[in-house]
Amino acid sequence: MMMNARYLYLCLAFLFYGTHAATISFTNNCQYTVWPGTLTGGQNSQLSTTGFELAPGASNSVDVPSPWSGRFWARTGCSTASGRFTCATADCASGEVGCNGAGAIPPATLVELTVASNGGQDFYDVSNVDGFNVPMSIAPQGGSGECQSSSCPANINSVCPPELQVVSDGNVIACKSACVAFGQPQYCCTGDFSTEATCPPTQYSMVFKNQCPQAYSYAYDVKSSTFTCFNSPNYAITFCPEN
Repeated sequence: MMMNARYLYLCLAFLFYGTHAATISFTNNCQYTVWPGTLTGGQNSQLSTTGFELAPGASNSVDVPSPWSGRFWARTGCSTASGRFTCATADCASGEVGCNGAGAIPPATLVELTVASNGGQDFYDVSNVDGFNVPMSIAPQGGSGECQSSSCPANINSVCPPELQVVSDGNVIACKSACVAFGQPQYCCTGDFSTEATCPPTQYSMVFKNQCPQAYSYAYDVKSSTFTCFNSPNYAITFCPEN
């Protein structure tokens, strides 16, 4: 599972839990079933649910404490045909509907969220750093400050370069990031390319950025992709949001 430096910092910054701080609501606007997964960062306890099924048009919710930092995603093409619960995209390899502390196997669209303590400043984003599988958005419901929604509503699979495609039964079901596809430092922002100055956007990251300008497209895509809100009591995550 790929993690950028900003996300690792946020995980380490919140080591102790307090009381209930926010409710995360999930709505599936896709024409197919998704199986959302949840992952709490660091070594902290997982949420009350770490995965569930969400049919087209259905909604569900989960409470998060304060402070909290973690990520959410959607799995697709899931079944128990092999005797274990497995998914065609963004599987967490737990063998169960719940991910139980395991993250999404790339490629996967991610929503990353940090809920601050004592009504402080929350941070959130939609990330394609690990690639793309499902359009997603996150929007604070209430709170103060900028509190803008962040969305990747486009179907990047439809424009995914052939060398990044994940194909099943002749259909592109996910789009790898160049880091996942090639593992080279210039795409992963590692080694000699481990700083913002030495790891600029590439032709591949721009495919993601052009389709979803608000979402992270590579590790240092910070300025246009990180959003903030103070003390929002609820965050709405939508799969297949409207353009």
